[in-house]
Amino acid sequence: MLTLFHWFAGLPLALLHALGAFLGWVTYLLSPTYRRRMVANAAQAGLRPAQWKPAIASAGRMVMELPYLWMRKPDEPILPRVRFEGEALLAAALGRGNGVLLLTPHMGCFEVAAQAIAERFGAVQPITVLYRPARQPWLRDLVRTSRERPRLHAAPASLAGVRQMIRALRKGEMVGLLPDQVPPEGMGVWAPFFGREAYTMTLATRLVQQTGAELLLTWVERLPRGGGYVQRFFPFPEPLPTDGTAAAIAINRAMEGLIRQCPQQYLWGYHRYKSPRAQAGPDEVAP
Repeated sequence: MLTLFHWFAGLPLALLHALGAFLGWVTYLLSPTYRRRMVANAAQAGLRPAQWKPAIASAGRMVMELPYLWMRKPDEPILPRVRFEGEALLAAALGRGNGVLLLTPHMGCFEVAAQAIAERFGAVQPITVLYRPARQPWLRDLVRTSRERPRLHAAPASLAGVRQMIRALRKGEMVGLLPDQVPPEGMGVWAPFFGREAYTMTLATRLVQQTGAELLLTWVERLPRGGGYVQRFFPFPEPLPTDGTAAAIAINRAMEGLIRQCPQQYLWGYHRYKSPRAQAGPDEVAP
């Protein structure tokens, strides 16, 4: 598999995206479970087919661009392919020195987000991103090493990873989270997401409360025909409540706002409304 990953990594991004679009449609047509979930999730958001069906190809493009993003040499920058919008928000937040928590949904090319931020702002402060280790040993090592780049640190989804993020924020650094990821049991609350109850992580709220970090939103749009990416930054649209459930509702509402900007690049096939898995470790965030 690693050999295949290396081979795909050498292909032009436009070709990878074309192959990905084909892969996305094949998966959609051959998997009834995936297809039903995608249709149901998009309908839950009140979208017409024309608004969400481009996400079928987009999901495949996300998969096929991973070899390029993960196997790139550490000295090969991603920035020439990325255009920023609203980055002054992040620069100003970093200048205040309180740490910055960046939230992005499963939308567009979220793998690019942290890499681009690390290259553009890493000289000011590094960024730490939360990741869930893969189950397959070969893929676990690949994911971990691919996300450990200059000024970009990976924190596992564990108590040790949470402590790592807290330390980073207290030093004025950046941390990135995908808050629409379903957390383990005991690490979240039920809150509406597009009008349906979804188990939602409380980690973002606890990180802000324990560190005083500023909260920003970001997402990366994938441009057509391998034309690169646009990364956009937004302020959090309202004061974050101190109550965990109220904060989860506010964060879900903020994610909905981002997703509605570009529903054709959201992962509607993600099992967002599933029940949480059993908690494997302590559920308390230690200071």
